[in-house]
Amino acid sequence: MTKSKSDIIYGAPDMKPDVVRILEEHGIHPSAQRVAVAEYVLHTTEHPSADKVWAGVQENFPMISRATVYNTLNLFVRKGLLRELHLAPDSVLFDPNTDRHHHFIDEPTGRIYDIPWNQVEVNSAKPLEGFEVHDYQVVMRGRRHARP
Repeated sequence: MTKSKSDIIYGAPDMKPDVVRILEEHGIHPSAQRVAVAEYVLHTTEHPSADKVWAGVQENFPMISRATVYNTLNLFVRKGLLRELHLAPDSVLFDPNTDRHHHFIDEPTGRIYDIPWNQVEVNSAKPLEGFEVHDYQVVMRGRRHARP
C-alpha cells in the first residue's frame, strides 16, 4: 500500500518516515544535520519556530548550531518540504503539512491547529485587480472548546 505524504507525516506515532528518502525526493542531500532537523520537524504536529526546532534537535544532536538549523529550515522551505508561516508580527513558524489547509489559533494557549481546506468556504472572493493570486489561507483566532 502506498502512503501519501500526509499519511507519512501524520500517521501513528510509532510509524517513522524514511527521512533520508523524503529528503532525497525533495532534492536535499541528507547530511546528518539535515536528517536530525527533518526527524524533528516531520514528527511534530506543532508549528514550531526555528528556536524551538533548534532546542528539540539539540536533545539528540547537542553539537548542532543555531545557524545550521536556521539554514536547514530555510532549505526545506525552498525545496517544498515545509511551509513558512507568518501568523504574528516578528514570528516565523514552520509547518510540515504542505497540503492546502487553513489554521486556527487558540488564543489562550497559542496552539495552532490545521483546518482541512474543505472545511472553510470563501464566498464572493473577487479578483484583485493588478494581482495574481497563487495561494491563500484563512487564519482564524479564538478559543477551542473542550470536548464534551
